[in-house]
Amino acid sequence: QVQLVESGGGLVQAGASLRISCAASGRTFSSYAMGWFRQTPGKEREFVAAISRSGGSTDYPDSVKGRFTISRDNAKNTVYLQMNSLKPEDTALYYCAGKDARYRVSDYVPTRNYDYWGQGTQVTVSS
Repeated sequence: QVQLVESGGGLVQAGASLRISCAASGRTFSSYAMGWFRQTPGKEREFVAAISRSGGSTDYPDSVKGRFTISRDNAKNTVYLQMNSLKPEDTALYYCAGKDARYRVSDYVPTRNYDYWGQGTQVTVSS
């Protein structure tokens, strides 16, 4: 089992950049594919980014492609989401998620059905 704790959220102006982090507990972090999702009140949780357990493959929806970058440091048990050119519509509670990928190919990048979730970090973008 893995526990996930997000940090780094805050209030920024439109056009700014922000990096949020997710620290994972446990010794098997490198076995997990990791993802970021976001949610606003009254809406479904939305996929934002995912990265394979090796870090060699990533996936993004069109809404953030070219602006957001997911990365991971397996030595630090941490996954990051670098967000550039932020827009007011990026305002949301951002969640980190992990999926056991030990028995998957190394470039497996899931966009759904994650096993573990953090509590979220709020990102607010003002216009």
